[in-house]
Amino acid sequence: MRIFDPHIHMTSRTTDDYEAMYAAGVRALVEPAFWLGQPRTSVESFVDYFDSLIGWERFRASQFGIAHHATIALNPKEANDPRCVGILDLLPRYLAKDGVVGVGEVGFDSMTDAETDVFRRQLELAGEHGLPAMVHTPHRDKAAGTRRTLDLVREVGIAPEMVVVDHLNETTVDMVDEAGCWLAFSIYPETKMDEHRMVTILQERGLDRVLVNSAADWGRSDPLMAAKTGEAMLAAGFSADDVDRVLWRNPVEFFGQSGRLLLDYDTTAAPAATFEGNSILRGERTDAEV
Repeated sequence: MRIFDPHIHMTSRTTDDYEAMYAAGVRALVEPAFWLGQPRTSVESFVDYFDSLIGWERFRASQFGIAHHATIALNPKEANDPRCVGILDLLPRYLAKDGVVGVGEVGFDSMTDAETDVFRRQLELAGEHGLPAMVHTPHRDKAAGTRRTLDLVREVGIAPEMVVVDHLNETTVDMVDEAGCWLAFSIYPETKMDEHRMVTILQERGLDRVLVNSAADWGRSDPLMAAKTGEAMLAAGFSADDVDRVLWRNPVEFFGQSGRLLLDYDTTAAPAATFEGNSILRGERTDAEV
């Protein structure tokens, strides 16, 4: 199983996580800029954070055989803080960097006017730089936030195929699908989606324009949830090629629109060997790949 995790916050993870991810099949990922849990107090703190995403974290991932990409943005939660919005003036500098494959996470948290203004400007920046946009849907009143998101995408005029709307669930799938955007699902141990609900959605809707991610962060989360979703797909009767499409070819297709993927081998062909299970995910002892 080869995996491109399209949304995972490795800044909050350990080197042990990188080792486990590689052993489970992860060969590439996208790390979106996000809120770190502690409010930032100046634009300079964003500069340090963005520099670490495109520098140190990419190097750290490479030590474990994983191609690290980033999306850069002012996140929705901090869009309400006047001390933070100045970073918008510096975003073009980062959006021109190699390995930056999108603008994100953008979107809504509390659905304030300030969030709307920042969201709109960052969608415009995505269009100006020819980059995909990764949209965070709010934890509260998700359906209303998703509708407002899609309205703003239409108003700004960014092509829907350049937008992925993340953290979806059963209540928001249809509206995003009908809008023509990509659909993303964060798989968590206890909240958001789990791998079995995800399999049901794939069975009912199909595999096109779908991204599945671990979105692992500082809270209770699991950096192997994309891999565990692949296992659940196989158990439910999906083929190895179906799993490869969802966990590899789909994220390559979406983020490949940036023209900046840092992958040095064939990204389109399915792996030659048929995947029959992953002993790492079953908790069995195995020799780690090096």
